[in-house]
Amino acid sequence: MPEDDQHYLVGLDLAGRRVVVVGGGTVAQRRVPRLLGAGAVVEVISPSCTPSVQAMADAGELSWVPREYADGDLADAWYALACTADPEVNAAVCAEAERARIFCVRADSGIDGSAVTAAVGRHDGLLVGVLSGGHPLRSAAVRDRIVEALHTGAIGDGETHRGEGLPGVALVGGGPGDPELITVRGRRLLARADVVVADRLAPRELLDDLPPEVEVVDAAKIPYGRAASQEVINATIIEHAKAGRFVVRLKGGDPYLFGRGFEEVLACAEAGVPVVTVPGITSAFAVPAAADVPVTHRGVAHEVVVVSGHLPPGHEQSLVDWQALGRMRGTIVLMMGVERLALFAETLLAHGRPPETPVAIIEDGTMRTQRALRSTLDSVAGAAAEAGVRPPAVIVIGPVAALA
Repeated sequence: MPEDDQHYLVGLDLAGRRVVVVGGGTVAQRRVPRLLGAGAVVEVISPSCTPSVQAMADAGELSWVPREYADGDLADAWYALACTADPEVNAAVCAEAERARIFCVRADSGIDGSAVTAAVGRHDGLLVGVLSGGHPLRSAAVRDRIVEALHTGAIGDGETHRGEGLPGVALVGGGPGDPELITVRGRRLLARADVVVADRLAPRELLDDLPPEVEVVDAAKIPYGRAASQEVINATIIEHAKAGRFVVRLKGGDPYLFGRGFEEVLACAEAGVPVVTVPGITSAFAVPAAADVPVTHRGVAHEVVVVSGHLPPGHEQSLVDWQALGRMRGTIVLMMGVERLALFAETLLAHGRPPETPVAIIEDGTMRTQRALRSTLDSVAGAAAEAGVRPPAVIVIGPVAALA
């Protein structure tokens, strides 16, 4: 193959058509899911296969023939992949494919097959494929850069209007704070927004990537301080959406975990505004993980309860069973609990939690300013006060907080 790649890049419609994959190892494990996603009828021929390939066979997603390849196995196939660890078998598969005029990818020597698998990425209905003349790492690197640029809006995707074809509102979970931890779909929709209504805990750096014509509305909610009321936020979202603008409601963490996300969905539904929800990585689990605190661990914790500290124990509107939390032995993840930490600790101790129960507090999780404090339930309030712990912080209570 000359240095300039002379392959003809084309999209194959494999839906409902037989595709034969010879070999059931890690290469097949990587290639098969995209074939299944294209609707292909996949048959894997291999004496053995990886657990993932077998799981797909057990689920009926593909058929697995547990034997060696034999000449004639490609009969009636539209496409073939030779991906065994034996070059002679791969060559024989390609030879049969050539005789039968079936395009065939040879995984161990791409230039010797009649087809090459492009590095493929997706963006908002676009399928991006890159070939580089037998240099797959280069193809993948260029593919990643193109898709990332499309996601961020650095490369236009040909849309005549930023929000064209999208619902009035997208409720997007921005993740725990690090801008790289927003989901791909969340970032893609953010790049299409006409208006962004952002919370204080939403990934702030992403706002700087928006074009200057995008209107950013501050919907900061600061605990025990200045805050925009939920009614005002709802009205702002609906007003912009009804004016024909595509609104992204950008929240920290996941919209439905103490984020009042469903309140906003209900408000949009009542106003007749279409809305889509994009889940986010919840801070309740991601922030402890960023500080090497697993919320579960085999033999240590088999249960996790995520608790809001917005209301104190004994408050008439509180829905938390603090007595049950005191009796349980697993993990409590306490959100919004810094202000009343002494009261929460005292309540758990009173209802049976041992004084030596480990506690970890992670402040500004996943951010450059992240710091962690480890203590025990009987002394954590004093330790947090001495260290000057401030929100946002996630508090993990239970044996897992002692693991490091």
